[in-house]
Amino acid sequence: MDTQEFQLQLFATMPVAYPFVVRVSVVRDSGVLRCRFEVTGRGVKVPPPSVAGPSRCDGLWRHTCLEVFVTAARDPGYCEWNLSPSGDWNLYRFDNHRKGGRPETAVADARPQVARRDGALVVEADLPLAPLGLADASLEIGLSAVLEADDGTLTYWALAHAAARPDFHDRRGFKLRLPPPLESP
Repeated sequence: MDTQEFQLQLFATMPVAYPFVVRVSVVRDSGVLRCRFEVTGRGVKVPPPSVAGPSRCDGLWRHTCLEVFVTAARDPGYCEWNLSPSGDWNLYRFDNHRKGGRPETAVADARPQVARRDGALVVEADLPLAPLGLADASLEIGLSAVLEADDGTLTYWALAHAAARPDFHDRRGFKLRLPPPLESP
């Protein structure tokens, strides 16, 4: 169970007036992908919690949203997790680059845990892999974030930006590789 840590990069043409820092740590543990996003910097707009409590919602990427893209190596399809600091979440499955997108219903609940610690916004989630058929697969993962500034500007952050426009679905940005779990003796 090695934890891998990364700092996401701002898309090159975004204004540097938004001095945010996005750190992500990922560990694969017993069929779960444990993700921790830490956002520091002043001026990140955080969506308020839903009145009814955290739930599965569409359109989370229109505001501050942390995203995890995961697929089995060499599989053209992939899943996209959206995690909002409001506590809301969603999971989609795609057949190929932005094709066949639909809600993935194999996971019933993946609410992130959200906290403020030492001036940072921390969003943590345990993302189940088994219901997606990924528990034993070699994984390719893309990590990204849409951060909304207090003035309403959206900024785009990722492990790698491979296209001329921000496109978190571009497989060239799925830079994190995790081998299958070791079998127990």
